[in-house]
Amino acid sequence: MKFMTLVKTTKPGTGAPPMALMQAIGQMGAEATAAGVLVAQGGLMGKDESTFIAIRQRKVMVTDGPFAESKELVGGYAVYDVPTKAEAIEWATRFANLHTEHWPGWEGDIEVRPIMG
Repeated sequence: MKFMTLVKTTKPGTGAPPMALMQAIGQMGAEATAAGVLVAQGGLMGKDESTFIAIRQRKVMVTDGPFAESKELVGGYAVYDVPTKAEAIEWATRFANLHTEHWPGWEGDIEVRPIMG
């Protein structure tokens, strides 16, 4: 079963991730790939690079960034193909632990969601 993890910071604007964190994430990605469970992963650019498409009252509105400060920012994702949700949570928890170890001031959430189909 496939699961997507969405990494969200609750403190946007804290700067770029430390190099040690990025190296640790790379190593974890290599381990997940070797284990055959990592389908895809990546970091996302900030909201200034985003385009939002909204549908309101049957009208489609396209708005390009930059955008005003927000309370949360999706910074990255990973897709795992694992037998159970518990295993997806284990990988996401490992990822969270890398943040506490290598970027102590970072705060955020990691959402684990099953992918349909």
